Amino acid sequence: MSRLLELYKNQIQKDLQSKLKMSNIFKVPKIQKIILNMGIGEAKDDSKLIDRAIEDLSLISGQKAVKTNAKKAISGFKIRAGMPLGAKVTLRNKIMYEFLDRLVNIAIPRIRDFRGLNPKSFDGNGNYSFGIKEHLIFPEINFDKIDRVRGLDITICTNSSNDEDSLELLKSFNMPFKENNIN
Repeated sequence: MSRLLELYKNQIQKDLQSKLKMSNIFKVPKIQKIILNMGIGEAKDDSKLIDRAIEDLSLISGQKAVKTNAKKAISGFKIRAGMPLGAKVTLRNKIMYEFLDRLVNIAIPRIRDFRGLNPKSFDGNGNYSFGIKEHLIFPEINFDKIDRVRGLDITICTNSSNDEDSLELLKSFNMPFKENNIN
């Protein structure tokens, strides 16, 4: 069993139940899936970029990435319907918790000039999204073998219906959020 999953079942779930004053243990928020998305806009000119992005995303996630295609044609950007433009991975269960553990404890501390994640990046339904500018922060990526630095989007989906409960859940997993700044 993953270290974070074991921590969630043994400690975090009970702490959240008392903190959020929930009567039933099944009402306590939990993470359902984590989605990693990498958009490659230059792939319309060079199809090999998609293959390299899929390799990088597969290394980062530990699971095979899939191509994402354009849904409709946009003539201003010279994009045709069905043209591959990115890669994505959906992580669930054990792999999801292992990725979250690596993200919080290894990757995020390696971000240059990091001041914390924005706690206002929730979508209103309890899902949290943030972007990473350099995929080099993950230790699985060999710096010598990359052709260019790519960014990626990470979305953490929870079963909670409000943002406050989801924020407490992610804080209990030691996600480094910014404190309220007076500016």
